[in-house]
Amino acid sequence: MKFLGNKATVMPLMAITATLAFGVPQAGAQGLFDMLFGGGVKHAPKGEFPPPPPKHKPKPKAPASGGGGGGGARISSPSYYTYKADRLVRVDFSALAPTPEPATPQDAAFVPSATGAAFREAVASLGDYELLAEPDIAKALIAYYSANPDFIWISGTSLNSRAQDAVRVLGEASSYGLTPADYTVEVPAAGASSADANAQLKELVRFEMALSARVLRYAHDAQNGRVDPNRMTGYYDFPAKPLDLQGVLRTLAHTQQVRTYLESRHPQNAEYQALRVELESLQASAENEVVVDPKLLLKPGETSPELPKLLTLIARNLDDEMGGAYGEILSRLATSEVYDPELVPVIKAVQQKAGMKGDGVIGPRTVATLAGTSKADKLLKVEVALEELRWLPSDLGSPRVFINQPAFTASYIDNGEEKLKTRVVVGRTTNQTSFFYDQIKQVDFHPYWGVPQSIIVNEMLPRLRNDPGYLDRAGYEVTDSRGKRIPSSAVNWGAYGSNIPYSVRQQPSEANALGELKILFPNKHAIYMHDTPQKSFFQRDMRALSHGCVRLQDPRGMAAAVLGTSVDYIAEKLKHGHATENVTRTIPVYVAYFTAWPDLSGKVEYFGDVYDRDSRLKQALDATEAVRSPLS
Repeated sequence: MKFLGNKATVMPLMAITATLAFGVPQAGAQGLFDMLFGGGVKHAPKGEFPPPPPKHKPKPKAPASGGGGGGGARISSPSYYTYKADRLVRVDFSALAPTPEPATPQDAAFVPSATGAAFREAVASLGDYELLAEPDIAKALIAYYSANPDFIWISGTSLNSRAQDAVRVLGEASSYGLTPADYTVEVPAAGASSADANAQLKELVRFEMALSARVLRYAHDAQNGRVDPNRMTGYYDFPAKPLDLQGVLRTLAHTQQVRTYLESRHPQNAEYQALRVELESLQASAENEVVVDPKLLLKPGETSPELPKLLTLIARNLDDEMGGAYGEILSRLATSEVYDPELVPVIKAVQQKAGMKGDGVIGPRTVATLAGTSKADKLLKVEVALEELRWLPSDLGSPRVFINQPAFTASYIDNGEEKLKTRVVVGRTTNQTSFFYDQIKQVDFHPYWGVPQSIIVNEMLPRLRNDPGYLDRAGYEVTDSRGKRIPSSAVNWGAYGSNIPYSVRQQPSEANALGELKILFPNKHAIYMHDTPQKSFFQRDMRALSHGCVRLQDPRGMAAAVLGTSVDYIAEKLKHGHATENVTRTIPVYVAYFTAWPDLSGKVEYFGDVYDRDSRLKQALDATEAVRSPLS
């Protein structure tokens, strides 16, 4: 895919049309129109973009008749959808009806056992058995047993050790944040003897089919998750993770290591294991003892009955350094409902220790940091994080770049060490950053900024209709669908709506929206990492402020990391103007969204759900559970 702002590349009309058809979130820069598209590119900017040139009032051009113009034309961001889980189907066992035993098994790997004859006899009783399963699992079940007409889970007239191990693993599903009821199988009574051998055989073959169906569901859920993220919203973009369902049953039929195999279907990274440990700890813990109003807003001199609760939590978690500095004050004012000026340094110190701006104002973010979230909220965040990790590769790779949007951070991780961690700015709630992963390809020095079509349509076009020469004066280049540069003033902007056959880009400069460099990992969302002139945004705690791209507080450090070089090299490279350097190593980048995430020591941190995505995923999980119950 070609980026609008990639070197001197101009996106052709066909590519623009395709981009519009996807409805992808365009990304790049921040600010209102006047701030965004100002003139003067030679002097240092006061904001992210240069201030506008002196205004004049040229006569507006009338829209050409039939030209598709329209003042309300906009390019919309992706949508969120009401999640609909696949309906379960009844497994059609008629295909397993007894037939004359073939001279050669259908599956070359199949070797009939002593129970093969009993199995072929037992399947005749499945005609009235109603077993519900996902369509692909129902299909795989019949295909496998047609080619391998024998029991996996039964030896003689009882459950074998494979079955016992499988049932135990399914019963422990909650330790992975899964729902045990989704995998429940009615187990025949151990050692039961029946005067009616046919009835016993009927019970065993039904157990065989039910356990195979639920084991396949478990293997799928462990590897891929319970929901399809791409069906939740256009902001999610994950490749398929194929699972050979028949292959799962073949493996289980020929191994005694059932537990090992099923557990291997889960992600095998340290982050997943740390979240499991946190989940177990939460499940065993009591509810929060001290609950502080999460909406508390308190400034020095003001009064609130919530303050003593907060002070109790601070005093409880004092380390030696903080205790020595503020222990006496906290002890003396522990029951105060008045936010005394003496307490301001305490609050500031606690805020700064938590990575916040130490302003001394007690607000919702300070309360969340000090009082934490409720047990129920933490449980949801961890269960959601476990589900989201199943959408990613089992091995996250090393080295890698990990961007966690709710934490507003980006890290470069290599050999289990966080070599770089920097603050980032991500998309506003109206221009959300997508959740996906890709591979870093190149670093552009002194880049051009190709203005996304959504910004051209939604923010530039309204002004261009009345002031068509504005882009010429502001230092932007306009090119047509063939890449020919034309004056902005020569375009009849009033003739266009949401489909504009022109590209706009900003030349490299200190005022360029992308700053001095950008780091590319080509994707259909046109999202990348870049520098920004708007440095003040990194001082804010809530940094969902961009059009969707990821702005880096330390772009030189990140560029040096992905290129495997030094910051001095990057500084020298920047002295020589516009240039591009390819990344020669395989470095995956995760533009991720986790409200619960462990650091490299395994300690799980919690973050605000800035885009309200956890609740949407919870709705999708609930919809899936509703379809799966009642189970047969």
